[in-house]
Amino acid sequence: MIELDTARLRLRQWREEDLQPFARLNADAEVMEFFPARLSRESSDGVARRLRDKIAERGWGLWAVEERASGGFIGFVGLQPPAAQLPFSPCIEVGWRLARAFWGRGYATEGARAALRAGFETLGLDEIVSFTALGNRRSRAVMERLGMLEDAQGAFDHPSVPEGSPLRAHCRYRLSKERWARL
Repeated sequence: MIELDTARLRLRQWREEDLQPFARLNADAEVMEFFPARLSRESSDGVARRLRDKIAERGWGLWAVEERASGGFIGFVGLQPPAAQLPFSPCIEVGWRLARAFWGRGYATEGARAALRAGFETLGLDEIVSFTALGNRRSRAVMERLGMLEDAQGAFDHPSVPEGSPLRAHCRYRLSKERWARL
């Protein structure tokens, strides 16, 4: 099983003690601003267990992230094949969700860089994508700091977001292995 360390973060398998802080994160209106709904404790626990099971099955996924200095859980970062059938499927995405108290510290970028390195150098992926609602400037800025390029094909409607929702229109960013090697 792959686990990753950066200067300030540890990307690791999920633990039972991660469930409560993960539920708080998923219930936070600001954290979940670009998702269709906040998650109940039961739903949040189910997500964490599915992420844990996928890591156990594949050896990689959306890892729990802890701040190395404090040992505290701060969210998740990692790689996964999207559950929804997207216009550009099959693909592997890099994604993140951090507790609001840890925003603005460069943790999403630092963790995602480690995940990208594992994807390209360990898993041998040729391309990794990321996507978000068009209005999510914070996540788009992380994608740009990672060296990802916005897809010239424009926006797509995310099939898991209800029709009529302002969050349905998404943008996709891409990073090829060749571009990664030059960054």
